[in-house]
Amino acid sequence: MNTYKTREEVTDLEKWNLRDIYKTEEDWENDLQLLEKKIEELATFNSNISDGASLLAYLTLSEETSFIYRKVYAYGMLLLDLDTRNTHAQSLIEKARYVGQKYSRATSFFMPFLLSLEESKLKAYIKAETGLAYFEKDLLESFRYKKHVLSKEKEEILSELGEALGVPSNVFGMINNADITFGEVTNEDGEKIELTRGMYAKRIESEDRNVRKEAYLAYYKPYIGMKNTIATTFSAAVKNNVKTAKLRNYPSALEKSLFGDQVPVEVYNNLIETTRKNLPYMDDYMKFRKKRLQLKELHAYDLSVPLVGEAAKEEISYDDAFQIMVDALKPLGEEYIAVLKSFKEKRYLDVRETPGKRSGAYNLGLYGVHPFILLNHRDDLDSLFTLAHECGHGMHSYFSSKHQPQISAGYSIFVAEVASTVNEVLLIRHLLKLEQDPLKREHLLHHFIDSFKGTFFTQVMFSEFEKTVHEQAENGLPLSLDFFNSTYEELFKAYNGSDLVIDEQVKYGWSRIPHFYRPFYVYKYATGFASAINIADKLIVGEKGDVENYLDFLKSGSSDYPLELLKTAGVDLTTPEPINHALSIFHSLVKEVLEK
Repeated sequence: MNTYKTREEVTDLEKWNLRDIYKTEEDWENDLQLLEKKIEELATFNSNISDGASLLAYLTLSEETSFIYRKVYAYGMLLLDLDTRNTHAQSLIEKARYVGQKYSRATSFFMPFLLSLEESKLKAYIKAETGLAYFEKDLLESFRYKKHVLSKEKEEILSELGEALGVPSNVFGMINNADITFGEVTNEDGEKIELTRGMYAKRIESEDRNVRKEAYLAYYKPYIGMKNTIATTFSAAVKNNVKTAKLRNYPSALEKSLFGDQVPVEVYNNLIETTRKNLPYMDDYMKFRKKRLQLKELHAYDLSVPLVGEAAKEEISYDDAFQIMVDALKPLGEEYIAVLKSFKEKRYLDVRETPGKRSGAYNLGLYGVHPFILLNHRDDLDSLFTLAHECGHGMHSYFSSKHQPQISAGYSIFVAEVASTVNEVLLIRHLLKLEQDPLKREHLLHHFIDSFKGTFFTQVMFSEFEKTVHEQAENGLPLSLDFFNSTYEELFKAYNGSDLVIDEQVKYGWSRIPHFYRPFYVYKYATGFASAINIADKLIVGEKGDVENYLDFLKSGSSDYPLELLKTAGVDLTTPEPINHALSIFHSLVKEVLEK
């Protein structure tokens, strides 16, 4: 693996070219000043939209402003992410954020104004002004929310309470990110070192069981120490969500969360029920894990350690990884592959880990420019999968931006993980097909199974926890530490097999999950994963029209609701079939491992 002391050591082909956004910083400054002028002009429309022409003028100016703002913000963000110590980049992003706040204030009047109109009046505006046809879908979509908008007086009260309603999430954020510390653990040389989240992720995978256990106990200790504070904070978040849903005339908090994507509650319930029926497969795998690790007792700190040792690991250079990915994704067709290859040539990827660079990986699709993919490539198997994953996002952004106008080029979070996971599934299928070494093949099988466990089973477990907790509040029953603990412990047992010994720490698992402060979000990971399994399997079979259907999905942006877009790619989540198919693949993987 190459290590770099400075960014200058990295070849240009493995670095972003931010001149694709602005050739000079002076151009960035000019756009920042232009934004200020456009924001002032937008503010003049407050109380001055009275016909189709003025509505069109406002919406056109707003879209133009949005386009410029995204470029201005993206430039500052990407520059800072290349070196988070760069004080100049910090100043640029602060300028962008300040302008963004002014932009938000200048346009805050519009949605209340729009929803104050009668639908017949809005349709008359659209009919009278042909240019409004471009905005018609979004305008009428807003009216779906009208029955959930309160009187002006109540909306003003809710607006005033908005900051207060967000307090539980903010408090947990401070607890989790600022106050929680994990103390010290012993390193391989017998020295005491400070445990961090990044270090925990590595130590919980250690082949040394004492290392795993020590890290596990240290990681949970501060959450248990703050159990009452976190329980009170989480209880307030759930109650706020339930009360807001009731005030806005939604049948339940769950249905409020599903409303935006037009997802029937049956889809959510079906995900849980179908997964529940297939949990015996997980039970079988956990029994195998216990046996393979030669343990008398299987504990939670034994669930992440790889079952195949160092012998199965190999170095994969970035160039090799890119070529392997291209070969694996050939079922996606010539158009897809040609564009994907151009990502490398045109410097859409920033590849190497360098001092100060933001950790992790992401894709930023910038409309009117191109995708920007951040990596910290380490020349290993995990980096290969990360490359395929983020390029999936990047290709989705590329196709959506190329084939959709700005208004519908973005895509819903509900479908966001589909394109990335399709790539991962095609990659692992490709690797499994080619691999002859028994040890390396088994390593790949466990990698696939672990993907199922983390991205599917765990997220469904979280989803069921959220549903149970919100229903408790909706039924007027108390939300207490004991209730959270007992609910989570029961679910953890069910989703992780009968052989697992439940330590005291397990029941506090709910207390460390930030996603629970963004209600009913995590189920989208599971539905996206199951959808991707189904789509990838269709592409591998290669029936006529499947590639075209999938590319149409990638090119559709947000031109329709997520469930309808997935139907384009051959996945109907209103039925149990996609979930059942995905779980049948999990079963086949477990079966192959058990037979070895």
